[in-house]
Parts: sequence; structure tokens; C-alpha cells
Amino acid sequence: MAFKTRKRVPALTTDQMREVDRIMVEDLHIELVQMMENAGRSLAELAGARFSPASVVVLAGPGGNGGGGMVAARHLANRGRTVSVVLSEPDGLTRVPAHQAEILTRMGVPIADVPEGADLVLDALIGYSLHGDPIGPAAALIDWANDHAAPILALDTPSGLDVTTGVAGTPCVRATATLTLALPKVGLIGAPSVGELYLADISVPPLVYERFGITPPRLFDHEGLIRLAQ
Repeated sequence: MAFKTRKRVPALTTDQMREVDRIMVEDLHIELVQMMENAGRSLAELAGARFSPASVVVLAGPGGNGGGGMVAARHLANRGRTVSVVLSEPDGLTRVPAHQAEILTRMGVPIADVPEGADLVLDALIGYSLHGDPIGPAAALIDWANDHAAPILALDTPSGLDVTTGVAGTPCVRATATLTLALPKVGLIGAPSVGELYLADISVPPLVYERFGITPPRLFDHEGLIRLAQ
């Protein structure tokens, strides 16, 4: 499947992306679960179209990024892929990701203690809210993914990358491709760990960006996924 490529797209800092999320939830009442569903469905679509995996392992953190990864796991399982999920903090899931994990359990999608080999690794460990280098189980899972032979598709950002500065932490996922959300973050542009860069529509209205003085081009007129030139 060929994706339309865009060369010039506005990019956001971490603080601006936090404000986008705040406006979406508090002002427009577009809830986290809705954005998460859009993100996860797009991630599953890109995983299938770009990599055609028979088996997928999803590495999921406790927050919104992990929730998006678990939504992708559900969609991929529904499409006949063999899917397993490994949680970096199984006892630390926030409310909406915990709901996604419950759905997977009810579906019979395995939530494993340790990752096993697969055709594709989905990195949904740490999103744009990274503070400092990854530590603990998240760091161990990043190292495992980097050492595994399969390609890695990262959600929003490779875990361990500062999306404002573009500085890779220790460790940092070395992604084959990254699906970022809404608008790209400035630190993703040109960062070696990002790999191929794609952008997904999570239904952010243009008026949200206009509050920052940004008027983005019409990116998703005909499709919800595009590729960005690096």
C-alpha cells in the first residue's frame, strides 16, 4: 500500500502537544478513549500495510501510549494476526489503558510476562511525556526490542526519544518506522531512531492548532495516514 507523502508539515513541541490534549478533553470533550481508539486503529492499519506480519508483540506502557498499543493489539487480533502484549507496569495502568487491557483479557489475547519472538514489535512504552532516560522494566523492554531481529513500529515516538530536542536517551528504541499522531513533534524530524515517519489523524480540529497561531494544511482529506518526508 502506497501512502501519500507530505514534505512541509508544522511540528509541535512537547508543551504544545500537552495543550492540544488538554483542549481536546477539557474544552471540546473529545475524550482520551476516542483519541486512543483512532491512534490504535491507525497503528494496526500501518502495521498490516507496511509490514504484513503474521505475529506481533506489543510492548505497552501504563499510560495513553500503552493504551493505544493495546487498541492496536485488538484490531490486529481481529484481523487474524497472532498477537501478544507485554506490559511494562502491569500494576500501574491508568484508567483508560486498564480498560483496554481488560478488553484484551476478555478476548483471550495473551498478556505475557516476558516478550517472545514475533514478525513485528510494536513499541508503545513511552510517549511524548518522557522525563529523563528510561529505567526499570521499560528500559529492559527497549533493550529487548533493539536486540530482537524483527522490525519495530513505534507509536507516536520511539520510546526514549525526547520529542522536543531530538536527543535519544539511554536506552532508546531504534525504530524501523514511527507513527506519530495529530502533528509531528519537532524532535522527530531527522532523528535517526525514528526510521520512516508516518502521521495519523486522531480527529484534532484545526481550531485547536489555531490557538497556537498554526494553520496546518489539509492533511487528511482522503486518508487517515500519510508519510512524512524526513
